[in-house]
Amino acid sequence: MSHDWAKGVLRQVDPTGPVRLTDAAARVPGVPDKGVLLSATAQLQERLAELQEALHADGRHALLLVLQGRDASGKDGTIKKVMGALNPIGVRVAAFGPPTPLELRHDFLWRVHQQVPPRGTIGVFNRSHYEDVLAVRVRALAPEAVWRGRYAQINAFEQMLAENGVVTVKVLLHVSRGEQLARLRERMEDPHKNWKFRMEDIADRERWDDYTAAYEDALRKCSTSWAPWHVVPADDKAVRNYLVARLLVDALEALAPQYPALDPAIRSAAAAWYRDAH
Repeated sequence: MSHDWAKGVLRQVDPTGPVRLTDAAARVPGVPDKGVLLSATAQLQERLAELQEALHADGRHALLLVLQGRDASGKDGTIKKVMGALNPIGVRVAAFGPPTPLELRHDFLWRVHQQVPPRGTIGVFNRSHYEDVLAVRVRALAPEAVWRGRYAQINAFEQMLAENGVVTVKVLLHVSRGEQLARLRERMEDPHKNWKFRMEDIADRERWDDYTAAYEDALRKCSTSWAPWHVVPADDKAVRNYLVARLLVDALEALAPQYPALDPAIRSAAAAWYRDAH
């Protein structure tokens, strides 16, 4: 299958250019059919599993996937479908809800830093430190003078991570207004999904334009050379999963993790032991 269609979609967000999160941008025209996409995604997952094993053995880097998106954009589904092929021992998933009273007494990055994956592992943030320039901004949970300074603090934090061996892949799962409405309705009507529905979902939907502006600012102000943003169209789940899997494979292949060679002294001692073993 030709992957040319995906190359254009997966361009890094250019902080010097316009960022427009329109409904049309939540869909990709001219994609392969679902069966082809599922097969291609499965191949990427196989490669991802190989690279995860090498990353763990290498031990010099960590990979952090930051997933942001509106309610019902598919964060949980992406984690389940894309990361499901990996060895769970080497994957850490952190979900960030409202901060606790203790967390509120610290700087906003305190609780986040504790969840950064150690080298040799893959971490996933289901929502992240970006909520402090998204929900905090839109819901007026802090004064503008507070949240506006956080863009630079986030960039400095992510640069520090990069300098310490953490590769950050930031993905905004972009869903259209119509698709979100359909998924929220499904949550209300499906007894297996009722538990996901919150009244806050309705309140946040009423703030659609405010969230759009907040997301566009976060993408533009925090897409850096060391931690660029990618906007993944998320109306089609198969497209979404393929694109996220491809981003992760590309990031790990760029790292080129290597299996370390066996220490010569250990090799010699082991060889002697085998010769003498009965």
